[in-house]
Amino acid sequence: MNFFHQMGNTFVNPWFLVLLLLIPLLAYLKGYTGGVPAVVFSSISPLKTLGKSAESKAGDFMTGLNYLGLALLIIALARPRQGTTVNHIEASGIDIMICLDVSGSMLMEDYNIGGQRASRIDTVKEVTRKFIEGRPNDRIGIIAFGGQPYIVSPLTLDHDWLFQNLDRVQIGLVKDSTAIGSAIAAAANRLKDRPVKSKVIILLTDGENNAGKISPETAAEAAKMLGLKFYAIGAGTNDEAPYPVQDSFGRKRYITTKVPFNEAGLKKVTQIANGKYYRAADTESLDNIFADIDKLEKSKAAVTYFKNYRDLFPWFLGAGLLVLCVNAVLSETIWRKLP
Repeated sequence: MNFFHQMGNTFVNPWFLVLLLLIPLLAYLKGYTGGVPAVVFSSISPLKTLGKSAESKAGDFMTGLNYLGLALLIIALARPRQGTTVNHIEASGIDIMICLDVSGSMLMEDYNIGGQRASRIDTVKEVTRKFIEGRPNDRIGIIAFGGQPYIVSPLTLDHDWLFQNLDRVQIGLVKDSTAIGSAIAAAANRLKDRPVKSKVIILLTDGENNAGKISPETAAEAAKMLGLKFYAIGAGTNDEAPYPVQDSFGRKRYITTKVPFNEAGLKKVTQIANGKYYRAADTESLDNIFADIDKLEKSKAAVTYFKNYRDLFPWFLGAGLLVLCVNAVLSETIWRKLP
């Protein structure tokens, strides 16, 4: 399950905040009309020498305290509160292990991304990422395989961490051959004891099994016995394709080559597992395949929302009253007006 916490501030009576607009209006009117005189003189010239700038500043400060206290009381009327929302998301009940071929032939550039020529491995990683992004409530793991399988990521709901590990997948991390049977067996082993209603293996490869101690047929039988759903994707064209190499000066150039792909063997393995086989000769078809699998393996996740609020208005009310009390005390003591 996932827990997502969100913090936010709201107001119960936000319409009271409109009253804050009255404060600058009051300040303008007071400045325009002036204050009410305490003593009226026929002439103020005798009093000019008695005035002190500090008294003027004191008056401004007292006025500011009045406005501040009024603003705090208005905010208190609006009932500010701080809320915490907890989204509790149950996992969908689907666990998916994705097996990615990282043999050398996956460097062949017969796909394209954004109009640019791209290798099979880069395209597969890009499409896999989009597939994972569309399934936020599934536990998903990744196995990469060449001459032997290795765990890129165990089953997890932390898809950000999953993406970080997917980015590290590259050619050359293991022996350059294709152990399809071992990859299927490794994925089945990760799923077999999972207490979920649907367990899925997605295998993506562009070659034929030529390594490993477990045959693809044996692994497919085991997957069927364990009740696992199996999808196999044949990647790349079955014809010649450009393969990048470096010349003696370290410059990248291409040679045209063809890698044997035992499509009939992969179809047979899929049939044994009661699964479904797809052919992805280009980027568009690979996208469509993952979209099709996405539709076939849909399940609703239970989402529960919890909200907890803490009222903040007592703080604003107390602060407003305190400011007005300070203002009252000062006006009756050190800054008292005469008479």
